[in-house]
Amino acid sequence: MPSSFGSRLEAAFAQHGQLCVGIDPHAGLLADWGLADDATGVEDFALRVIEAAAGRVGIVKPQVAFFERHGSAGFAALERIAGVARDAGLLVIMDAKRGDIGSTMDGYFDAWLGKAAPFYSDALTVSPYLGIDSLSTVMGNAAERGKGLFVLSATSNPEGERHQLAERSGKTVASDIWQALAKPNAVAAGPGDKLGSFGAVLGATIDLKRFGLDLESAEAPLTPILAPGFGAQGARLGELKRLFGAHSTAVLASVSRSVLEGGPLAVAALIDAAKAELASGLE
Repeated sequence: MPSSFGSRLEAAFAQHGQLCVGIDPHAGLLADWGLADDATGVEDFALRVIEAAAGRVGIVKPQVAFFERHGSAGFAALERIAGVARDAGLLVIMDAKRGDIGSTMDGYFDAWLGKAAPFYSDALTVSPYLGIDSLSTVMGNAAERGKGLFVLSATSNPEGERHQLAERSGKTVASDIWQALAKPNAVAAGPGDKLGSFGAVLGATIDLKRFGLDLESAEAPLTPILAPGFGAQGARLGELKRLFGAHSTAVLASVSRSVLEGGPLAVAALIDAAKAELASGLE
C-alpha cells in the first residue's frame, strides 16, 4: 500500500515549509507576463511558476478553471504541467472543487486521483454540499491510493456565509464538515502519521470562531487545512499561529497573486520572501 497523503504532506512540510504556491494563469496575469491568453500562454506561465517553486516549496495548486477555459488544449496543457510538477518533486493539489454522488463522483475520482488518471494530482479540492457522506466512497478509494482530499468547509467568499453559518443540531454546517473529517483521517492514517489525508478548506481571512470552528484540539492525526486568503486577499503569513492556533502546524498557507504579480523574473524571490514571513508566523 502506498504512503498516505498525510505522511507525504508532513515530509514536504519538513523539507520545504508550509507554503503552497497557486498556479492561477488568469487573463490579467498572462497579459502582465507578456503571454498570450491561450493554451500555449497558460502552459508557459505554469512551467515558469513550477520552475521557480521547485526546490523552494513542496506544494503547488493549479486552479483548474484557468486551464479549462481554453477547452481541450487547456486540459492538455494541464496534463503536461501536472506531470512536470510531479517530476520536480512537488505535491500537486488540483483546485477543481468537484463533488457529486454515485458513479459521477467515481468518474471524477478516476479523472483526478485514479490509477490511470489523465490529470496527475496528489490531492483534489471537493465540495461536500451534496452531503459529506457522499464523499465516503471517494475517501476510501483515495486512502487506498495514498491520495488526499481538501473539503470546502468555511470559505472566505461572503456569498458562502449564509450556507456555512446555517445551524444543524446546534452546529454550523462548516463545523459539521470539519468535525466529520476526524474519523476518516484516523481510519486512513498510517503508523506515526501526524497529519491526516483529508483536509478542510478554511479561509485565512474569516473569523473561525464565528463559524463555530474549534481548532484547539491537537490530537494526531491533525486535519490538514488548506488556507487561501494570504497575501493579496489580506491575511498575513506572519500571523499564521495567531489565526490557526494549535492547528497552525497543519496549515498549507496558499499564496498566488502576491507571488505571481511581480512577473516571471520576480517569482522566485517573492516565494522566498513569503517563506520567510511564514516561518516567522510559526515561531
